[in-house]
Amino acid sequence: MKTMRIMSAAATLALSAAIPALAGVTVNSPANNSEVASPFTLSATAFTCSSQNVDAMGYSFDSSSDTTIVNNQSIDTPISGPAGSHTLHIKAWGPQGVTCVKDIHLTIKNGASQSGSDSAQIPSDAETVSNIEALSGWKKSHDDGGPGSSTGSTSMVSSPSHSGNSRKFSTEYSNGGDERYTVAFADDVDSKNFFYDGWVYFTSSGKDIGNLELDINQTMANGKTVLIGVQCDGYSGEWAYTVNRGSAHHPKPHWESKGGTSCNPRNWSRDTWHHVQASISRDDSGYITYHSVWLDGAESKLDATVFGAADLGWGNVITTQFQVDGYGGGGKATVYLNDLSISRW
Repeated sequence: MKTMRIMSAAATLALSAAIPALAGVTVNSPANNSEVASPFTLSATAFTCSSQNVDAMGYSFDSSSDTTIVNNQSIDTPISGPAGSHTLHIKAWGPQGVTCVKDIHLTIKNGASQSGSDSAQIPSDAETVSNIEALSGWKKSHDDGGPGSSTGSTSMVSSPSHSGNSRKFSTEYSNGGDERYTVAFADDVDSKNFFYDGWVYFTSSGKDIGNLELDINQTMANGKTVLIGVQCDGYSGEWAYTVNRGSAHHPKPHWESKGGTSCNPRNWSRDTWHHVQASISRDDSGYITYHSVWLDGAESKLDATVFGAADLGWGNVITTQFQVDGYGGGGKATVYLNDLSISRW
């Protein structure tokens, strides 16, 4: 298990978080022809429609004239529907009356959500950034807080994809080196609750992955940076979370394994998409509460409150980091990320 050197992460902050111009409606979840339970989370975005900037979105079921409208370019909210087979229409409108529509076909079952997560508990007024993998400005760097060396590259590709295009991360390492990929996506200093939701795909090179690390770093109103991180730890075989065992002025970051959980990226099935989610909150003093993580709907409770603030002198920013840690003396690992959304409130 490896310790993250947070001071080296400052170099990743020269980022551009510009959202690319996307045409029409993109539905992140649920997937077409999927089976869901009511309520389920609808996550969709539309930035442009017929070359016009979208100023409202909405959704309706089947032939109903009752359309729920939001004055935004994204929808990320729990919705309910009657049991049975349905067509869900997700719509976007431009200021001059143009309309784009995406239809998905669903079978709604009674009972608890099939996702296994509490994403339906995200409040309706939460801020959600979807398709984070498609943002420009992703940066790569070797994490020199760990052993060995690494290099990496990242790009958008059309295949494999969970929906639309995915982001490919190609890492080459020696002596268990770690490669960090980072992008900034917001500058909110006040939100205290976060829900991470993404899909990850391993190729046969999954055998060369030691850890898969998923982070959210936020500058708080007091100027300190809270460093939130969970990882599927292939060394301990458990889920782990980030702890600052020092002080904000003299941080000593450390990975703490959660006994009783199970996670090893080398055991993940290959050439298939895996659903990874995490629920985390923090207070004004920089104490982080790690609630739960989910892998393909299976919940692992973390239930840990730890100190996680560091006095790094960053400006107002929220970043996410996707880190691939090598396993063994050397190798190459290719990982894909798709439909990454982070909600905050």
